[in-house]
Amino acid sequence: MASIAAIVCLLLYVVGYRFYAGYLSRRVFALSDEVETPSHTYRDDVDFMPTNRYVLFGHHYASITGLSPMLGPAIAVIWGWLPGMIWVVFGALLVGCVHDFSALVMSMRARGLSVGAITEGIIGARAKSMFHLIIFFGIALAMGVFVSVISTLFTPEFYPGAIVPSFALMGIAGVVGVLVYKRGFASIPTAVVGFLLTLAIVVYVSLGGIAPIAWDNRDGWGALLLLYSLAASILPVWMLLQPRDFINSLLLYVGVFLMYAGFFYLQPTFASPAVVVAPEGAPPIFPFVFVVIACGAVSGFHGLVSSGTTSKQIARESDARMIGYGGMIGESLLGLMAVLACTAGFSTPGEWHQHYASWGSANSLGVKIGVFIEGSANFVAALGIPLELATGLIAVVVVSFALTTLDSATRLLRYNIAEMGATLGMKNENRFVTSALAVLVIGFFAFYRVDGRPVGLALWGLFGTTNQLLASLTLLVATIYLYQRGRNWLVTGVPMLLMTVTTLVAMVRNLARFWDEGQTLLFSLGALLLVLAFGIVAEGARSITALRRDSARERLTNMAVFKDD
Repeated sequence: MASIAAIVCLLLYVVGYRFYAGYLSRRVFALSDEVETPSHTYRDDVDFMPTNRYVLFGHHYASITGLSPMLGPAIAVIWGWLPGMIWVVFGALLVGCVHDFSALVMSMRARGLSVGAITEGIIGARAKSMFHLIIFFGIALAMGVFVSVISTLFTPEFYPGAIVPSFALMGIAGVVGVLVYKRGFASIPTAVVGFLLTLAIVVYVSLGGIAPIAWDNRDGWGALLLLYSLAASILPVWMLLQPRDFINSLLLYVGVFLMYAGFFYLQPTFASPAVVVAPEGAPPIFPFVFVVIACGAVSGFHGLVSSGTTSKQIARESDARMIGYGGMIGESLLGLMAVLACTAGFSTPGEWHQHYASWGSANSLGVKIGVFIEGSANFVAALGIPLELATGLIAVVVVSFALTTLDSATRLLRYNIAEMGATLGMKNENRFVTSALAVLVIGFFAFYRVDGRPVGLALWGLFGTTNQLLASLTLLVATIYLYQRGRNWLVTGVPMLLMTVTTLVAMVRNLARFWDEGQTLLFSLGALLLVLAFGIVAEGARSITALRRDSARERLTNMAVFKDD
């Protein structure tokens, strides 16, 4: 049963990319390689740089992946394997992929601006400022938690064997960047050599060739991670971001291939029920299955990557289909594997029920990561690979992608701070200053403690709704963008309505819970986010009303933002 369900899902991915992505590219957004992209127009070889689409796909894929597509489904299966599987697949094909693709196309047609800045041209200046505030909070909170989680994974009681390969990859990527862009080496062959070297280090460390680093200092690891993020945000994209993300993507390709190969070889059965309507202590399946899965199906953070680093490096408009739509399919594949690993990766139904006995027993970041790693490693081990090597490989995949998202997100937060500064009249960005500010804010969420816990972890309950809120607002901007041009706005409008309704219902329910539990900080910030969301929606409605009074052509001429008209 599990194998048949997985095969059906994989076929749906192929059909979605072949037909629906083709329709979006040709008929809705009308991609054209005759239009010069920002990577050529504004090339500076720091942020703007035309990039081979396979290399850029690796960067984009690695940047959007992170921890979330593994974490969300790993907890959502408490409602059974079927709800999570349906939303991971159909949510990605009809909502998440469309969201990422739309954000990328809008940005590359608007000088590589972020979706927050694009909002000004589509809706208005007030909406842009409100969007920037939501983006600022969402990135800083999520990356502060990522710093905390990665630091925890590096401690001796978790996966210290991932430390050496993860940091070795940083050095290897830097060497690859210099060889390719300063010494003229061929990019892909050189990166493949770097990947093979990284893989050899993973194997050597996992099989006991190097003793794991036993440093049980989470704050110390966190400080090192922030220093790395600072460097990654300041350095030119060719020196670290591109080669690191491409090598990382190759590592993930191997990991995902081995997971699925082991899964089909093992042909396990589902240890969980198909549907569990009311697990003990869990919130209602609607709307929280959508919010909990988050990045496994749709993520507002992806729109920031699409309109942040990716739009500044895409060489041709036609590459957007593979990178924007295809990249989200790649992430959904990982979300689907998380569903399989956390439902069919258990030996018996009894083991599954023991782990998912209640919401409290399963709803923890460390537990969710551990279930994914152990379940996936069991699939890989079925191929005859030693279990310790399989576990080490999956752990390195998890940690390295969290690191990739951390460094990309720091650069995105830098862009956001620069755009907020421009709104206040500060036109010339100093990337050293804005990068330092970004790291300081992330550090606040990682280190400042409330009741003994990092404030980021204390506020983690807001991340799911904030992330989904970003997605629904990005889809709102895309819907108005298409409406202005007389295109089929339903492709983004219907997903936007679904995301808006589910997210707002979840936010209101969370606010009621925060109030009942006396969590004043969570309630106050959640209420502020809700007000900002309603403000942007109201501004969007005002924009549509204005379009009905004035011709879209006249409005676009006055805005002079996009160059696709």
